[in-house]
Amino acid sequence: MSIPFEPTRTFCYQFGRYTALVEIQQMPEVTSGSEFRITDLTQQVLDKYLTSEQQQAKVKKAQSDRLEPIHSIVKFFVSFIAKEQDTFIRIGNGVYRARTAEDISDADLEDSALADGDDEAAEFEGWIYAFSFPALVRASDPFPIKIGKTIGLVAERVAQQCKGSASFDNPVILGQWQVHRVGPTELAAHNILKARGKWREHAPGVEWFDTTIAEVQSILDFVANK
Repeated sequence: MSIPFEPTRTFCYQFGRYTALVEIQQMPEVTSGSEFRITDLTQQVLDKYLTSEQQQAKVKKAQSDRLEPIHSIVKFFVSFIAKEQDTFIRIGNGVYRARTAEDISDADLEDSALADGDDEAAEFEGWIYAFSFPALVRASDPFPIKIGKTIGLVAERVAQQCKGSASFDNPVILGQWQVHRVGPTELAAHNILKARGKWREHAPGVEWFDTTIAEVQSILDFVANK
């Protein structure tokens, strides 16, 4: 374990994310495709690296004077991160199993290739989409809009991107356009908007622009004609 022990919530988070969860993914119980209880495997990692005294050390609960033992906080963080990152398939009641090839769609693989800058994937036909949140949408003036690309279903891609975000609103899909060579088309749209000074550089995420759907439509029409 490269993370030095200290009785803090920061340690619990880092240990859970960068040690426990990584080792759990490599355990035979997981790689075999069997169902497993994530708290049981987390406890195995705790026993491997921390003494009983370290595991029982008490840390103040966030925004409360209540004290909790290190082992409980680590187990919470491991379960929380696994859910947020969709690391495993959730069976229910704390039971999980590893993802298999059957759980990963062709669209997921292609979107991953697109995100990694795969030149071949960039040539696929796909969708350019735009979404925002209800509190941000305006009738005519520019407002923050996320512009992305996908090979698969737009609704699923947007839901995946918004999972675990700090917003309590559900995203609103404002438009979706089927295009050829989806990678270069998205890049061209982004570059035009950036050249116009529309990029929200400090937004919590990438690919957000102060624009309108009419402007996005006109840019995509221009790119398509080119």
